[in-house]
Amino acid sequence: MKDLILNLAPTGMVPTRNMSPHVPISPQEIIADCRKCADLGATILHVHARDEDGKPTWRKEVYARIIGGIRETHPDVIICVSLSGRNFPEFEHRSDPLFLDGDLKPDMASLTLSSLNFARTESVNAPDMVTRLAETMAERGIRPELEVFDTGMVNYANYLIDRGILTGPHYFNILLGNLASAQATPLHLAAITQDLPDNAFWCAGGIGAAQLPANALGLLFGNGVRVGLEDFLWLDAERKQPATNAQMVERIRQLGATFGKSFASARGERSIPFY
Repeated sequence: MKDLILNLAPTGMVPTRNMSPHVPISPQEIIADCRKCADLGATILHVHARDEDGKPTWRKEVYARIIGGIRETHPDVIICVSLSGRNFPEFEHRSDPLFLDGDLKPDMASLTLSSLNFARTESVNAPDMVTRLAETMAERGIRPELEVFDTGMVNYANYLIDRGILTGPHYFNILLGNLASAQATPLHLAAITQDLPDNAFWCAGGIGAAQLPANALGLLFGNGVRVGLEDFLWLDAERKQPATNAQMVERIRQLGATFGKSFASARGERSIPFY
């Protein structure tokens, strides 16, 4: 694959307006930010939904508003819904966005391949939960966005591939810099990527101040990057310059140009093998 993927994670489960005035919270804010970043070159949108109080929600009705709003103006951008295990332990809740239909059906959905700890919270992803979500995505014709934080998660992906539960080509987001998992170093990244299946595409993202170093590794050695306020709220490691999603997208495109790299357009993205 010649052109790189730019995956935007604009909101996440954790950021609040008190943490940053720029994080999009309401459906209309998320739609507006996603449209702006798609215009700037984001080709996959990793979307989390919030309720009327600004808290994370699993409800497909809220996801429908966001997906519909984005597709009104950007029908070619790939939309990935979050099935995060941080707040919602029940399969019925986590899988709810997978049952949207027609123009509101997501293209992709996140699948974290194992449980893990963050600095202050946990994401619980029991083997049965991971398998059921993967099987439901396959039944619904929705591609998994495979989230990997360490080498064990790649092992589990290969286990699911061997069982026929995941079918390729595969798309991985490799997330580096989390306190309890792999760090944004070439050695840690190499340990993860060496065990990826042959028909895999991968992007690199970073948690906190690891975002920019991880993105640089993804630009140099991978198939692209994941970037956005879900992972870091600042433009600088010293946390003095609050970021916007648009600034992050523009910076990554500029860095890619410095490295002599080009990014896929949304229309071109839909023709690549993993989708």
